[in-house]
Amino acid sequence: MTGSANGSGLAVVVGATGALGSAIVTRLRAAGLGVVAVARKDPALCGAGITGCAADIGSDDAVTAIAAAVDRAGGGPVRMVVQAAGLPAAGPVESIEPDALGRAVALKAGGLLRLIRAVDDRLVAGSRIVALGGHYGSEPAPYACAAGVTNAGLANLVRQLAVAYGPRGITAHLVAPGPADTPRLRALSEQAAARRGIPVDQVLAERAAESPLGRLVTPAEVAWAVTLLLDPQAGALHGSTLALDVGARRGIF
Repeated sequence: MTGSANGSGLAVVVGATGALGSAIVTRLRAAGLGVVAVARKDPALCGAGITGCAADIGSDDAVTAIAAAVDRAGGGPVRMVVQAAGLPAAGPVESIEPDALGRAVALKAGGLLRLIRAVDDRLVAGSRIVALGGHYGSEPAPYACAAGVTNAGLANLVRQLAVAYGPRGITAHLVAPGPADTPRLRALSEQAAARRGIPVDQVLAERAAESPLGRLVTPAEVAWAVTLLLDPQAGALHGSTLALDVGARRGIF
């Protein structure tokens, strides 16, 4: 569905049909931005101000497709880009296919670069580059091998982008949720439960128990954090990581 952007500009969200991405789209629309919603299949998102874009962010063809969708949305400045594409299941470190690591990094980190290149000429001072990483990028866990390796690399890439785009007044940010209460987590937990021969609820309880609060992060909380970065004061967070792990991280740094 296509809707024109308002005077506040546009946001481009990759992974817009996932639990986290759709929550982010809703929150950004409520903040007054037009949204280009990118997903592998044409996203059937309803509402004024949302322009759907079918594109595979793992392919260079996505650059042209996203740029065209921004034009359809009415052009104008792009206030925020969000790389929220989820990773496919890849298995634990003991059995993961080695090439799966490269594919995961290409999707998340390479996809972030494709997203930026699609809109680079529309980014202005105050625009935000946002990537969704994750808790396991800083807290290695063998059962989340691809997520850990990829999100650690994504943090490095965000720092590089901060140096490269900072002189233009464009800031880069990594938002790193802990395990989030999503259908994807349940599917991954079902696979883990099958491997271990235990109930899926036990696996989910283990993930929740990683937090001192004994719960998972919600998509609404992730969307709140992303939208928070629209504030002018968020420039002070340039290059940093926002950890949304409900206290699960044990390290100091």
